[in-house]
Amino acid sequence: MVGWLLLSFGVAFGSAILPVVSIEMFLIGLCASQPTLPWLLLGAIVAAGQVGGKTLYYLAAKGTIKLPKPLHDRLHRERPPTPRRERWRARTKKMRARLDALRERCHRHPHWMAGTYGVSSVVGLPPYMATSVLAGLVRMPLATFLATGFVGRWLRFSLLAASPALFAGWFHY
Repeated sequence: MVGWLLLSFGVAFGSAILPVVSIEMFLIGLCASQPTLPWLLLGAIVAAGQVGGKTLYYLAAKGTIKLPKPLHDRLHRERPPTPRRERWRARTKKMRARLDALRERCHRHPHWMAGTYGVSSVVGLPPYMATSVLAGLVRMPLATFLATGFVGRWLRFSLLAASPALFAGWFHY
């Protein structure tokens, strides 16, 4: 049992950093094949892994941790203007203005961001990765980020972990 829990934590942490693996599908598959695993504990383990992985995005957006030099240099280097780059800059000007306005609104109303982040951690809309980055950009307190994210993700993953047993009772083979 401990092996499955450690594997679940690792997959959750990894999928939070590189979202190529769906932790939801992994969790449902694991619970369907291992029905004796405690779903509340599994939900907590997966939530801890997810929040731990997203904390790296939060800290990078907040500026607490620095990106590796090749990534930092690539993102912030000066590039000569080209017509294509100028068109892109003109198209994204509105989006940057909206992001700045949203950031300012979040600074004025910190509870609004905590609520949005909490809903996102349970429902997934707005995308959890985006709200994790936004929480760092608006400098949400780390304790609020961790507590809100963990509770929301625990609720989400506990319900998902319980779902295979719930649906298995509906179908009689």
